[in-house]
Amino acid sequence: MKLGIVDTMFARVDMGKMAIDEIKKNYPDVEIIRRTVPGVKDLPVECKNLLDEGCDSCMALGMVGGAPVDAVCAHEGSLGIQQAKLLTGKHIIEVFVHENEAWSGKEFFEICDNRTRKHAHNAVLLVKNPEKLVESAGKGVRQENRMREAFHLRIRRRMLHSSFQNSTRSLQKGCSSRQRKLLQMKEPK
Repeated sequence: MKLGIVDTMFARVDMGKMAIDEIKKNYPDVEIIRRTVPGVKDLPVECKNLLDEGCDSCMALGMVGGAPVDAVCAHEGSLGIQQAKLLTGKHIIEVFVHENEAWSGKEFFEICDNRTRKHAHNAVLLVKNPEKLVESAGKGVRQENRMREAFHLRIRRRMLHSSFQNSTRSLQKGCSSRQRKLLQMKEPK
């Protein structure tokens, strides 16, 4: 099997190195071809090139900044990756990590490492042993980690807290003093 790995210069973490390390440790017979492009919007073309040149599947590794324009670029890159998959009839595993997924540099590095390594297995198994993936069907298996789940939980709590505060303020505007006291209940946790 031949696997293409395409990463970006814009990333602050060497996700390509992580993927190669994981594949060499677990699938020593897999031939790896690595290419690097400037940013996420360049990933689809290089992945398609590698697939056209004989790779059986590819990994598209990218880091997305925290600004709204970065999310747009990631979306465009993702659409291009989908087109490359359809044109070649081969799998491209998209591994994007968004800068705002982590609270610290250490946490960001751990998310990159975790996601890249887990998806490296998927990129190989889709070609070499797709039946292995069937074992996880319907089990809610994701290439996430506890940190990302905790991040989303914190976001949901903040949104709930903010929504509760806004609702309470709206209700208090047209109320008597007695009604306002009733509204001063504890916020959800």
